[in-house]
Amino acid sequence: MDVASARSISSHPPYYRNPICSSQLSLIRLSRDKVCCFGRISNGIASFSTSLHAVPSGRNLSETRRTGFQLCNRSLSWDPFRFHDKKSHRLSELARTITVRSDFSGAATPEASYPEPEIKLSSRLRGVCFCVVAAVSAIVLIVLMLVGHPFVLLFDRYRRKFHHFIAKLWASISIYPFYKITIEGLENLPSSDTAAVYVSNHQSFLDIYTLLSIGKSFKFISKTGIFVIPIIGWAMSMMGVVPLKRMDPRSQMDCLKRCMELLKKGASVFFFPEGTRSKDGQLGPFKKGAFSVAAKTGVPVVPITLMGTGKIMPTGSEGILNHGEVRVIIHKPIHGSKADVLCKEARSKIAESMDLLS
Repeated sequence: MDVASARSISSHPPYYRNPICSSQLSLIRLSRDKVCCFGRISNGIASFSTSLHAVPSGRNLSETRRTGFQLCNRSLSWDPFRFHDKKSHRLSELARTITVRSDFSGAATPEASYPEPEIKLSSRLRGVCFCVVAAVSAIVLIVLMLVGHPFVLLFDRYRRKFHHFIAKLWASISIYPFYKITIEGLENLPSSDTAAVYVSNHQSFLDIYTLLSIGKSFKFISKTGIFVIPIIGWAMSMMGVVPLKRMDPRSQMDCLKRCMELLKKGASVFFFPEGTRSKDGQLGPFKKGAFSVAAKTGVPVVPITLMGTGKIMPTGSEGILNHGEVRVIIHKPIHGSKADVLCKEARSKIAESMDLLS
């Protein structure tokens, strides 16, 4: 009976780089030929509790297999006629405990598994301070947006540069005390009167703050649920952020149509082609929606690489803020009329710069 393999033991997610201590316990469920084993690993020894519904005759659980696991202490074999009329005795007899000694030296050692990283108290305090600074500055600056909004609708209905200037000011105030941003390739940015499609990798909640600090007036695409958040949602509405329901095909089509209308009016739009934040910092596949919009409207695509935001505020840990620096690389605009070519070239540029910086 093949009890387990190395792949079965290394069941921890690949995101975390540091392995667990050998003293920690891991719950394992193995199944083979209707045999279910539950157990835990501690200090290199795995204890399993088995429930055998059917084990082929002639097989013995104490034999050593090529998987590298040697079973000892108990030997279980199944005779289909042994407890024919003794159901209760059969059930108690089949509930056995097996001790398994792993021949893999790293099966439950610091060289094998991946734990969740420890969150320091200082990171939590920095996260709280960041939220306080962002909230207070937003409350103050939203007043300026409200006062200037009627004039923006009259004189700059589509680009709304005044609102984006306020957003840049808010982002800069929020992040300045906590981390430094280095921007490369500012000369590659199109002029303020040139509409373009901007695309970037997506690593963290801080990506928005970082991109707003660049100072370009482009329209983000955001989930509809964020628009109901007081102050932040109001500011997004006044800035002209495009709403999107992720799982609604009709909303996706309306979003792309709205982006095309904005581009034709001279406003730029911003896409995260991955569709969501990366959990491990690796670049995911790009969706073609942004590049289809660029190809149909004839505007350039400006790829942007973000590095460091995922380490400062990892995905799923928005309440913490680690120390670190952020690098932003603005690549040269890409022109083309085929969405596939634009998508491939933009992703290639971002991937190359990420490999060089990692």
